[in-house]
Amino acid sequence: MQDSEFQNVATYLHALQDRITQELEKLDGKQHFQRDSWKRAEAGGGDTRVLRHGGVFEQAGINFSSVQGTSLPASATAHRPQLAGRNWQAMGVSLVLHPWNPYVPTSHMNVRFFAASKPGQQTIWWFGGGFDLTPYYGFEEDARHWHRTARAACEPFGAEVYPRFKKWCDEYFYIRHRNEARGIGGLFFDDLNAWGFERSFEFLRSIGDHFLPAYLPILEKRKLTRYAERQREFQLYRRGRYVEFNLVYDRGTLFGLQSGGRTESILMSMPPHACWQYAFKPEIGSPEAELYEKFLPPRDWL
Repeated sequence: MQDSEFQNVATYLHALQDRITQELEKLDGKQHFQRDSWKRAEAGGGDTRVLRHGGVFEQAGINFSSVQGTSLPASATAHRPQLAGRNWQAMGVSLVLHPWNPYVPTSHMNVRFFAASKPGQQTIWWFGGGFDLTPYYGFEEDARHWHRTARAACEPFGAEVYPRFKKWCDEYFYIRHRNEARGIGGLFFDDLNAWGFERSFEFLRSIGDHFLPAYLPILEKRKLTRYAERQREFQLYRRGRYVEFNLVYDRGTLFGLQSGGRTESILMSMPPHACWQYAFKPEIGSPEAELYEKFLPPRDWL
């Protein structure tokens, strides 16, 4: 691969982080992101930005990282034994937004690039990422808007792309030990290189560029909805599911921790408050029960 290709990806990712930072600070209206630049002992580093106790966000984190190493952790080589013994480089932007209001969904986005090289052999590279939505109280119009925007991000690349990556998202963000989805999905893709570098990079940019148009209209519509202690308690209970998924299944979390990444940046996705209730069952016919019945089971939102 050309050094210029690495640089082009890094330039885009830095600009994406800046753009989202500016939009979210403007929308929050109370707090600014705390910015921490950090270095990785082996090579590389990153820029972690966290906003806490804002007007809209209880916590929001946007992380850029570009790190390198000489030995991949087990989470990376388990399904890709051809990567063993290669030098590697990973870069990406990841964000997780935890609003105060239980009627506003939590949301996650990640766009990343990975390359592994070995002298005398062809570099192995791919793009990955996506975005997904985790509501606590479901609104069909919000779910339709989210998935229509996800489809719009995919449309220039073929009619089959959205259904394929939507299904992959439904399968990936599934909490197997709970037998339930984390949220209503969106898009998830990985190992993308079959289209060639330029086309694959174009797709990554489309995903990154469609996140704010997908999320901000929902946030604007719901952020002033009145809520009481019941809704807050259910939000905290469902955030517990978010924690369970991230610590048990999430590839990015496992890769970061196993590769010696910066723990504070890796775990910025955790909600600031969450809770667990033993054998909780929502009341039949309640809005909380509706989340389980109508929104968490995978469905065609278009």
